[in-house]
Amino acid sequence: MLKSALAKLAASYIAPAIYHEHEQAIQLQEKLLKNILKSAADTRFGLKHQFKSIRHYEDFKAAVSIRDYESMQTDISDIADGLPDVLWPGKPLYFCKSSGTTAGIKYIPVSQAQMADMIRAARNSLMLYVQDSGQSDFFNHKMIFLQGSPELEHHGQIPAGRLSGIVYHHVPFYARQSRMPGYATNCIADWEQKVEAIARETLRENMSLISGIPPWCVMYFEKLLELSGKQQVKDIFPDFKLFAYGGVNYEPYRSKIESLVGFAIDSVETYPASEGFIAYQDKQNNPGLLLNLSGGIFYEFVKADDFFEEHPQRISLKDVELNVNYALILNTNAGLWGYSIGDTVKFISKNPYRIVVTGRIKHFVSAFGEHV
Repeated sequence: MLKSALAKLAASYIAPAIYHEHEQAIQLQEKLLKNILKSAADTRFGLKHQFKSIRHYEDFKAAVSIRDYESMQTDISDIADGLPDVLWPGKPLYFCKSSGTTAGIKYIPVSQAQMADMIRAARNSLMLYVQDSGQSDFFNHKMIFLQGSPELEHHGQIPAGRLSGIVYHHVPFYARQSRMPGYATNCIADWEQKVEAIARETLRENMSLISGIPPWCVMYFEKLLELSGKQQVKDIFPDFKLFAYGGVNYEPYRSKIESLVGFAIDSVETYPASEGFIAYQDKQNNPGLLLNLSGGIFYEFVKADDFFEEHPQRISLKDVELNVNYALILNTNAGLWGYSIGDTVKFISKNPYRIVVTGRIKHFVSAFGEHV
């Protein structure tokens, strides 16, 4: 069909371009740092930290220390009050709500450019799957995205919502006709009611791609089987070809999902965060996630074992080593600077740059054992 053929054609251009980026990864990261510093030079943060005087990465490290959300709260409050040009030029498009372990609800600024980068990354993950597997038939049928409510609230003057709900408003035109469930169903607040409504809405559709956090998908599959009386999801959706997921480790759910579906379905893992789209799976038979180099993120890394030292060493992508646990530090085109997102990653390849997510930095203990 036409959509399938167009997807294969697009993948034949997009996938090689992504791997070509990885051949120039260091240069691209250095260029990106210069560009985002230049863009933010006249913001309050940029003026305070003398972005116009920064010439090299070493200058940047000297000017900007590692930060967490607590150290940003004054900036976030001022942005919420409507003050422009605080961390990034103008005002953010959204605040992305994220649950924090120490700070309660976090409100992470999302710019227009960053949102476009996130949508592009989601598309690229599918294009890489098409190029790797040769399979694109799932574009011919319906797709479901189990996500949070697209209804937005406001934090101060800025629209705010969960990332998956925000993304609902930015689905590309070529995917809108195939997307399910509908807006009203997606807005149901009670999760059990929502799962049943989604199952009823999709039960007689031809679903070919299903995406969501694995435990949510388990509930959806179980509800489908309950309502249909079928034994396995493949009996309901014979064209179900691809499962896309993120948010949690898939392995504890893999056997359950494959049992419910009825076969070992192809899957694509993604690593989106409120702070940016960090990585995505590019090969079915290779472990790890391909680092997203076109996501408006300048990456820094601190060895997890050293993170709680007074002055831990920060490095850029150029100096990473394989099989070392690093705390992940982000600088983004939405105004995050030296920001520790709390995750730890390990590189398993540098050609191209592939990572695995290894945990949370809070699980590492300092040399004196005071951080647990």
